[in-house]
Amino acid sequence: MTTSALIRPAWTPATIALMVIGFMVFWPLGLAMLAYILWGDRLTEFKRGVNRTTDGLFSNCRRATRSYASTGNVAFDDWRAKELERLEEERRKLDAMRNEFDEYVRELRRAKDQEEFDRFMRERNNRGPNAPTVTDLG
Repeated sequence: MTTSALIRPAWTPATIALMVIGFMVFWPLGLAMLAYILWGDRLTEFKRGVNRTTDGLFSNCRRATRSYASTGNVAFDDWRAKELERLEEERRKLDAMRNEFDEYVRELRRAKDQEEFDRFMRERNNRGPNAPTVTDLG
């Protein structure tokens, strides 16, 4: 069983209806829905890029505060530095796992798309030579 989202960045009846309703209610809503339909598949890449940029900015801030924020207690500062480094290593591991999972999900989607395309081609090839095609109907 394959499942798909009702509202996804594609020309589906649901997205077209939402776009039309959006234009009727308040035109920027319709325009936003149109933008989502056209460019929504790029949102995950955009979000990932924004996350990397902000992570980089804040990691620089964290490093800057770590370098000069001393309590005067050498033992505590050493312990804190070790703990912060351990946490940073855990964060790197989690980021690597997130990237692996994102790649896994991308591969699953690609495999699903390939399966749907192969099914379409099988059905198309199984039709008789006299079956109407999409261009014949238009």
